[in-house]
Amino acid sequence: MSELHPSMDVDERAPAIEVRDLHKSFGDNEVLTGIDFHVDHGQVVCVIGPSGSGKSTLLRCVNRLEEPTSGQILVEGIDITDPDTELDLVRTRIGMVFQQFNLFPHMTVLRNLTIAQQRAKGRKRGEAEQIARENLAKVGLGDKEAAYPAHLSGGQQQRVAIARALSMNPDMMLFDEPTSALDPELVGDVLDVMRKLANEGMTMMVVTHEMGFAREVGDNLVFMDGGVIVEEGDPVEVLTNPQHKRTQSFLSKVL
Repeated sequence: MSELHPSMDVDERAPAIEVRDLHKSFGDNEVLTGIDFHVDHGQVVCVIGPSGSGKSTLLRCVNRLEEPTSGQILVEGIDITDPDTELDLVRTRIGMVFQQFNLFPHMTVLRNLTIAQQRAKGRKRGEAEQIARENLAKVGLGDKEAAYPAHLSGGQQQRVAIARALSMNPDMMLFDEPTSALDPELVGDVLDVMRKLANEGMTMMVVTHEMGFAREVGDNLVFMDGGVIVEEGDPVEVLTNPQHKRTQSFLSKVL
């Protein structure tokens, strides 16, 4: 998968994502306070917790959309907090899906999927379109390539956003509450796509409020509160038998 990038010193034995003593402050407000965790290749790690617990900030630090205050983040063994790291090259390995779909409203679905491929990957238009069509089919929207985002439901737009991320051939996917902006009846289609990706072995880190998805699909569940990881473990174990009082209190309100 060289395309425009030179080879990178990826450590195949290293975790897909490794976070070491991560701190993040916004002014005097410390949002992350010494986070340590890792995501192995092929693993689905779900991150849950109340609003303001630092979940999304953690996710955004993993591809440096937020600048960590201190600590280390390694992606496939590459320290992305090292100022000498070519961040754009590392980011080509990380797909990201946000709460909002961030599609270009003036472009068709197909063009939304090809523009980054051509600019960041250097793909020819025909190749980019073929890859885009394959990924639209994967998310069940093969018949929508000529549509504009305004003509799609929120759930369809989010599936287009997932297909766009997949079209860059990432090694891993980050999801930041991908269903929270959707009407309840549209959530299932998006979760089905994510479930399919997990079954295909995609490495995924998912910030979510969907406890059923976390229980069924997650390999590891992380509960955050107050900028720290309060509890983590097997999703079924954490959800049915939480050990920490704060986890028990949170789950009693959402389950």
